[in-house]
Amino acid sequence: MKDLEEFRKAGEDIYHRLHLSTYPVAIKYIQGIDEIPDGFTRPSMFGKKLSLCQAFTQARRWGAKVAMMSEDNLCTPSTAAHRWSKVSFDDLVESQVIQGWHKDSDAEKKRLTAGINILGEEGLRQIDGYHGFICSPLIGTVFVPDTVLVYCDGLQLTHIIHALCYEYKYVPTSSFDGFAESCIKGGLIPFATKMPQVVIPGSGDRALAGTGESELAIGMPGFLVFYVLDNLFRTGGNMNIGYPMRYLVPTDLDENITPGFKFLRERMDKK
Repeated sequence: MKDLEEFRKAGEDIYHRLHLSTYPVAIKYIQGIDEIPDGFTRPSMFGKKLSLCQAFTQARRWGAKVAMMSEDNLCTPSTAAHRWSKVSFDDLVESQVIQGWHKDSDAEKKRLTAGINILGEEGLRQIDGYHGFICSPLIGTVFVPDTVLVYCDGLQLTHIIHALCYEYKYVPTSSFDGFAESCIKGGLIPFATKMPQVVIPGSGDRALAGTGESELAIGMPGFLVFYVLDNLFRTGGNMNIGYPMRYLVPTDLDENITPGFKFLRERMDKK
């Protein structure tokens, strides 16, 4: 088991080596209030609520230490999906039908059932009994993270996937529907299944949490951050495209590439 200092160092290393624009987020799932460390803030302490993706934003952009439980979370469907409060399947379906996210209740049932199937029986047992999470930047974590969530651009994500797949041991297999991306796929599923998940930030991430139009993310079990660092930029050896990307610059061009260039060269050569 890696210690806290090693996790902090890993957070610093992946942040700098990939030139990330925001901090990797450390997430730990908790069973009760007594597991919240000193220095962590719950929105409900101030009579406020946040969504889970907003908590991630506060951690990765502002360096905040945030604790979230049912009473803190304005996004009630994600509270239900995490099983932090008891809600019937039919009520959860109905809440989504009212929102109009999909065509009808049959479509919603299929979507929610697909999510349950991704977790599987073992994953459902893994998340049973939890009632919240704490999150903070990985570089300053005071807990061993269950999940590490990294927001990144497309090329940074490619490098992380290459590292995870270097020995073809931790291949991300992800499905997408544009909802509950960061909270479920970026946080909960990696914790429950011990496998990484690629995240295309969904409606909540974009509309509520200020996630940029070009931002992507990946969630992984906490221990995998060390595996990623061990294998980062190893794909292809000296041919690795790196970050910033080492583009192939054509060296066999001349003025004939455009008519204007050609025209001016001809005039120059006549003098």
